[in-house]
Amino acid sequence: MDFQKARYNMVEQQIRPWDVLDFDILDALDEIPRELFVSQAQLGYAYADLALPLPNGGKMLEPKVVARMVQGLTLQKNDRVLEVGTGSGYATALLAKLAGEVLTCDVDSTQLAAAKSVLDGLQIMNVRYEAIDGLQGVADATFDAIYIGGSLPEVPEILKNQLVDGGRMVVVVGSEPVQHCIQITRTGSEFLQKTLFDTLIAPLQADSANWLKATGKFTF
Repeated sequence: MDFQKARYNMVEQQIRPWDVLDFDILDALDEIPRELFVSQAQLGYAYADLALPLPNGGKMLEPKVVARMVQGLTLQKNDRVLEVGTGSGYATALLAKLAGEVLTCDVDSTQLAAAKSVLDGLQIMNVRYEAIDGLQGVADATFDAIYIGGSLPEVPEILKNQLVDGGRMVVVVGSEPVQHCIQITRTGSEFLQKTLFDTLIAPLQADSANWLKATGKFTF
């Protein structure tokens, strides 16, 4: 399979038509070898417009969804980013190419280690890894941007409060049949919310389950 051609087709046929027009994001997507983030059995689908299963039962989101969410963060080169739900590490790679520093966290230490191995192999070194439940927040830390790699019933207040003034968060909220990807921007003590697009993606697996159990707000 010609992965370089498949990568080009992904950008031109999936990403651009979905209103992802930021040149830095398009260039980064054209550089990241997505085939390295999937299993051997999934190589033929590495650049397909599909959510691919992960070994832990989570999902690797469709490339266009990742790209559109990251575009909603309006990242700058010196931004500090929190990623909740590392998953395959593909979104981590994109965030790392666009920002100054990424802290990525996942409750599944095995999945986290697998993602780190791929990212290290690509010489992506501006990423820190934590095997923690990111939905519980990160102690004594603030971020310019927060990316949540799966859907949630609602936005965790603790993460909103970890945004710096002017900081942005993107998260998919809601349940079937329609979910909304929203952008939250902190302005002083206020949080402005904007719907970016409608979609339907998998829940944030163990992270969301732990958060829901801790808050007592929802049950599955």
